[in-house]
Amino acid sequence: MEEPDFWDDPEVSQEQTKELKSLKDDVSGYAEMESLYEDIETLIEMGYEEEDSSLFPEIEESLKKLKNMQEAAVLKTLLSGEYDRDGAIVTLHAGAGGTESCDWAAMLFRMYSRWANAKGYGLEVLDSLDGDEAGLKSVTFQVNGENAYGYLKSEKGVHRLVRISPFNAAGKRQTSFASCDVMPDIEEDLDIEINDDDLRIDTYRSSGAGGQHINKTSSAIRITHIPTGIVVQCQNERSQHMNKDKAMQMLKAKLYIMKQEENAAKAADIRGDVTEIGWGNQIRSYVMQPYTMVKDHRTEAETGNVNAVLDGDLDIFINAYLKWINLNK
Repeated sequence: MEEPDFWDDPEVSQEQTKELKSLKDDVSGYAEMESLYEDIETLIEMGYEEEDSSLFPEIEESLKKLKNMQEAAVLKTLLSGEYDRDGAIVTLHAGAGGTESCDWAAMLFRMYSRWANAKGYGLEVLDSLDGDEAGLKSVTFQVNGENAYGYLKSEKGVHRLVRISPFNAAGKRQTSFASCDVMPDIEEDLDIEINDDDLRIDTYRSSGAGGQHINKTSSAIRITHIPTGIVVQCQNERSQHMNKDKAMQMLKAKLYIMKQEENAAKAADIRGDVTEIGWGNQIRSYVMQPYTMVKDHRTEAETGNVNAVLDGDLDIFINAYLKWINLNK
């Protein structure tokens, strides 16, 4: 970085700056764990020497913090995918079920928003479509920060909610589904050939917040890749051109990941558990009645604290998935 021509190529220099920050974070994290470990040892020695049981709560709290830091450091070593360090683009779609499913999609969006905020990640909505009465029919958002894709790739699949619906006058228990798709926010220009004849590009008026400008111009872009049926949308940028560029970036990333998954399936001879989970085969169930439980059907990880999970406490499931997927490689 001290070389005079370091900033001549902005893309390379930004990538190296990002790598430097990541390495510094790793080193400082290790130093912090080492310091905390030494502090705990000192507290234990003091407790024994002075027979002071009042130090126990502080020791227990420090041990809990050290365990969490150690777990996070171990998990980071499991992020070995080519784009695990990148940001993530997440799309939620409400399933069949009308307002109830739209409300469930909105609940999931709130859950991921809170998770991102707790991790210090930035979140930017790229496209959204409100439900007819409540909730969201669909929403696409970008999570910005190191390793966002590496962690959020665990969420790809169908999510199932069981509860007494607030939209059902009879107060009956109802099951709702919403799908979650996750792809990396790949900043580099991927070498993916796309035939213009394979694309259908539609423009439409943006919805949601944004003042007069966003509602008066058809700046939102929807691109359909006809051979695969992949649809990407973006309405967040200020111009049609910028929305199209972002949508094309998303499409290329989607096609690239799809190709990777196809190659992995062929190489592994399509090994049951680790093939892509399709609609109707939920990866996780969130049960609020008649009992409370969230269970991941791939890893068997579960918790009875549904409210904490819906408030963004997803670490138990993300951690279990990363360990599970590495065991199944």
